[in-house]
Parts: sequence; C-alpha cells; structure tokens
Amino acid sequence: MMDRRADAFRWLLPQIGDFLAVAVFLGVIALGPLIMNVDGDLGRHLVLGEYILDTRTIPTVDLFSHTMNGFPLTPHEWLSEVLYALSYRWMGLNGVVWLSALLLAATFFLLFRQSLWKSKSPLITLVIVLVGVAASSFHWLSRPHLFTFLLVVVWASSLDRIRTGNGKTWWVFPLLMLAWVNLHGAFLVGFVLWIITGFGEGFDRLFRPSMTTRNSSNFWKGWIVAGATSLAVTLINPAGWKIWATTVGYIQNRYLVGHTAEYLSPDFHHASTWPFLLMILAGILLLGLKGSPLRMTDLLLLTGWTVMGLYSVRNIPIYVLVVTPLFAEAAAGLVHRLDLLKKVWQVDERLLSMQQSLVGFVWPVAILVVGTFVLGSGARSINRFDDAVFPVAAADWVESTQPEGRMFNYFPWGGYLLYRLWPDYPVFIDGQTDFYGESLTREYEKVITASEGWESTLDGYQVDWIIVPPQERLADTLRSQPEWQTAYDDAVAVVFTRKK
Repeated sequence: MMDRRADAFRWLLPQIGDFLAVAVFLGVIALGPLIMNVDGDLGRHLVLGEYILDTRTIPTVDLFSHTMNGFPLTPHEWLSEVLYALSYRWMGLNGVVWLSALLLAATFFLLFRQSLWKSKSPLITLVIVLVGVAASSFHWLSRPHLFTFLLVVVWASSLDRIRTGNGKTWWVFPLLMLAWVNLHGAFLVGFVLWIITGFGEGFDRLFRPSMTTRNSSNFWKGWIVAGATSLAVTLINPAGWKIWATTVGYIQNRYLVGHTAEYLSPDFHHASTWPFLLMILAGILLLGLKGSPLRMTDLLLLTGWTVMGLYSVRNIPIYVLVVTPLFAEAAAGLVHRLDLLKKVWQVDERLLSMQQSLVGFVWPVAILVVGTFVLGSGARSINRFDDAVFPVAAADWVESTQPEGRMFNYFPWGGYLLYRLWPDYPVFIDGQTDFYGESLTREYEKVITASEGWESTLDGYQVDWIIVPPQERLADTLRSQPEWQTAYDDAVAVVFTRKK
C-alpha cells in the first residue's frame, strides 16, 4: 500500500521545472493581447500560412504587394506560418497565443533542465532562469522567432553533449536544422554556435589539454559530421541556396538594419532592459569569483553573445538562452565553496534528491489541456487586434466602401492590412523589409515624411488612396492638397482618396 502511495506521489507531485513551465505558459496566455499587438507582422504570417494551406503551394514570388508583385520571394518562415495558421484555424487568435505560450514554456522548461544538468542545483538554477525569463520577455511576440528560441536551447545542449564525448548524437543536428531552415531565418545562429564550439574546443585541446577530459577523436568526428550534414540540409527549402543570400544580405544592409527597431541597441533607461543588465553584471561577478579558468568555448559564448546583445535587442533572448547554463554552473560552484552559504547548498541537495525522485510532466500536461479547453471553448474575443494600435475601424470602412485603386499604407500596419484586406487590396509595403529592400523602403520614407518628390512616387505606383495615422507629416500635407480629400478619419487612422 505504501509503495503504491509513494508511486502516486512520484507521478503527481510536480518537479521544479514543471512549476516553471506552467508559470511561463500561463504568463504568456495572460499577456496574449499584448504580445500579439506589438507590431503588425502577425497578420502577414497568418495570411501567408492561410495561403499555403488553401493552395497547398509555397509562394516563391510576391503576391501580397502591388509594389513588388511577381518579384522573387524567399519564404524562409513558411513552416512556422503554416503552424500559426493551423492554430488560428483551430482557435482563432486565441490559438496563436496558445502556440506562442507552448513554445515559450517548452523553451524555458528545457533551459531549466539543461542548466540543472550542468549545475546540479535546482534552487540556484531556478533563480537564474527566472532572471532570464524577465530579460527575454520584452521580445515575446507571436512571431516565428519563437521557434528559434526553442531550437537554440536544443541545439546548444546537443553541442554540449558532443563536447563532453557523446559524438554519436550527430544525427540530431541535421534533423534540427532541416526544421530550423524552414521555420525561421535565424538558423544561422546554429552555425555560429557550432563554429564557436569547434574553435573553443580546438584551442583548449591544443593549448590547455587539462581543460578537456574526453577523447578528441570522438569530439571531432561528431562535430564535423554534425556541421557538414546540417549545412547540406539547409538547401532543402523552397528557395534552395538563395535562402543564404537573403539572410546574409539583409544582415549586411546597414540601412535596413538601422531602420528596424529590434536590431537597434538596448536602451538601458527603459525598465524592460534592466534584467538583461542585471544578467551582465551578475555574470561578471560570478565568473570573476569562479576560482577556475573558463573553457574557451564558454568564454567565447559569453563574450560573443554579450556583445551581440549590446549591439541589438533582438539578440538578447539568444544571449539569455546561451549563457544561463554557464551562470547556473558558476553560481552553484561558488555556493558549494563558500562555508557562509553551506545551508543553501544543503537545501539544494535535498531539492535535487526530491527532484530526481519525481516523474514530473503531469501538471504541465494538465495545465496545457485546461488552457487549450478554455481558449478553444468559444471565448475567441479574449485575443484580438487592438483598435487603439491598428486601424480596425478604418479597415471596416474600407471593406464596406471598397475604394478604387491601389493603396499606400503606413509601414507598421502592413501586416494587419494584409490580414484584413488581402487579396482585394495588396499593400504598398509591410514588415518584410528583407524582401522589400532598401530602394522601396527609401521611397516609402520619402512619401510618409512628405519629402521632396513624394507626389511623383505615389504617381509612379499609381496610388489612389492612402491610409496613415492622422499625426504623420504626410497626413498634414495631404489635407492641404487640392487633389486629395479626406474620406475617413478617426483617432487612429485617416484615409485619403484622390479626387476624380
């Protein structure tokens, strides 16, 4: 009887990682209206995903704008767009939030397990992972990059296992990369981590052999085969080798990168960046007190991704996912050495023993089922596009009035307007700047700022109506132009049409 009761407790009591996964999942569900209204890109992703599901074809030319219609398009996020579209068909916008919550919960659950594997300290690992959750949360958006978060954790932990001698797991890497290259353009991160691991291990094995304890041949064989096969499978995508040209070409374009908010450096005067700053300071302190030299791989990962995070806010979540296991290992070692913190270590040892005795998974699965039922029960209005952020009422007016001709639209609204108005009205531009390129983006800026030559740009693209925020300079200019008239106006958007 006692054995049965003990077995029941092993299954029913949650592990610490279960608590973390449930907290992240419920937190994202609660933040759903926020994470889907930061920008309009979600609308474009849903339109592309729906198109693929409806036609069972992956578009390789543009069908969604009138400015670039027919131009070659690299669908580097097509698989994630299909998954978002499927969740949308299942539960509406609630389904989109549900999928985002599931991806983030899985990411931080696996990050906790990887960090615990290195630190053997549940309490310390939990604290550091929670700081990482806070540091990355400002970039929790319902977009394909959430798949990259999950894949970074799995990829990095798999590299760590090859580094410690388990080279037979090389086959995991091409499978991960095959998914990654079709889910999100940041698949390049995987190769950056692979190169850093190889260089770091090579340095230590050559100059600091005491830092390595495993057979070198096992590592090099597994590392080389993993990288080579992963590189080969990147060609298995609708665009083939062109996916590399698109991804690398965009990163190299300083104008486009400089005009994309998420590629700019973090503003430490904003409270949302303070957890990232705390992680940097804590990392310096922890590694300074570590008492032993860092492996070169860990040193390169830490310095490289710190620089990347300081250079672009987009890289901060990757920084969190890469350095958290290093910080957990260093913090656990420090606590273990200091007599002052002996009681903390003793509590941690008991927690680890309890953690290892529990099966786990029951509570995360239960909460996932309940959350799925609640979001799919018909309460579809829980998550919707915010009419204070997007031109919801103006789009209603366009749908009912059906103005003739082509539109010029405010850039941040492009994805939302695709979601509402396509295919009747292709957009002028949307958030896919890697496709529209520098030339069209500059033309857009000329028009939206009513700079010299803006009229000829609109004439050249045969624009007949314009939808922009009322406070934009273009709106002020159009109000005084005799050939344009205000057809619709509210606090969020104003629509101008050409006079006939």
